[in-house]
Amino acid sequence: MPLLVQLDTFNTGSGNLTVFEKIIPGTIKRVFYIYGAGETQRGGHRHHKTWNALVCIHGSCRIYSNDGEKEEIFILDNPVSCLILEPKDWHIMDSFSDDAILLVLSNEYYDKADYIDEPYSLNQLIQTVSQ
Repeated sequence: MPLLVQLDTFNTGSGNLTVFEKIIPGTIKRVFYIYGAGETQRGGHRHHKTWNALVCIHGSCRIYSNDGEKEEIFILDNPVSCLILEPKDWHIMDSFSDDAILLVLSNEYYDKADYIDEPYSLNQLIQTVSQ
């Protein structure tokens, strides 16, 4: 299942510094960010081998996850919160605030063959996410 962690953050009179290190296995090979998404859904897949770390560095968004055994919904609304998605975690990202910027760090390069679009058997939570 996904793991929500608090990133090390150092607050000083000259601002805040948040550190991302030793969070996902391997080396970070891909970084992208989503913004201007509004109420659209993003994601809708899981992976064969890719781990992802999601940080909403501005605004907020909702993440639905299903690992085939358990469903969860996470709200990312603080840049020190990081959601770790394992390859098995089928996920949907939605409910983006107008000012949301969702940063995603991956330990694999983009490879279409790594994506699994078929969801697990879905229960009640997915119905609330789809509405």
